[in-house]
Amino acid sequence: MTYSLEAGGKRIRPALVMTVSEAIQGSSETRGAALPVACAVEYIHTYSLIHDDLPAMDNDDYRRGKLTNHKVFGEAMAILAGDALLTHAFSLIPRSVRQGVPIDAALAIVEDLSTLAGASGMVGGQVADMLGEQGLTTVEQLEYIHLHKTSDLVVFSVRSGARIGGATEFQLEQLTLYARNIGLAFQIQDDILDLIGDESKLGKKTNSDVNQQKVTYPYLVGMEESKAIVDRLTEEAKSAVRRAELANPSLLLQIADYLVQRDH
Repeated sequence: MTYSLEAGGKRIRPALVMTVSEAIQGSSETRGAALPVACAVEYIHTYSLIHDDLPAMDNDDYRRGKLTNHKVFGEAMAILAGDALLTHAFSLIPRSVRQGVPIDAALAIVEDLSTLAGASGMVGGQVADMLGEQGLTTVEQLEYIHLHKTSDLVVFSVRSGARIGGATEFQLEQLTLYARNIGLAFQIQDDILDLIGDESKLGKKTNSDVNQQKVTYPYLVGMEESKAIVDRLTEEAKSAVRRAELANPSLLLQIADYLVQRDH
């Protein structure tokens, strides 16, 4: 568990929990309440990577510049480490209540997590990805996979931060749109970087999608159109943040720009 948690990474999801919670009212007073949920989403994300790297899934040897969990500890321990991270994540969320989050908000966060990380969300996206390997023929099919496999956990991060910060229903709606768009843009950018990225910066081998004969956005619509879609999604995400009229939206706008400009 610790090996994969401490392997580094961008920590985008926990950062979004913290940033959104503070952006609603423009105050850092929500930081203590947001921290347990931020840790929970990173636990969920890390478990998904451990399982995703297994031979039965993507069969990757490296993650974040280090050997993948199963390459170090074996497949059985990797599966169990992922299981433990998933289970422990749910034990973290009640701690936010002790930091002042209303019980109704905490219950909504738990419900969001079980939905967006489960069969209707991230896991469902992985299932579609596994079933659709080499058989995808439309952008709509690929978008479904990216929205659920990648974007849904980003949506959870933003929605939970919004609930902790006391967002209105309109703000929650706009921030959900923001999250959906940056999550999809993030994954399309990953598709692009898999082809043209620098392995030393990515911390994993490039062309892995090609080698596994996976269908990606550049494969379906070309490199230039893929970049154009990322730009469009980013602008739509930023527009949603502006409509939400948050007390301090600047960091959320910067995160959207970072995700489209990143090289790893």
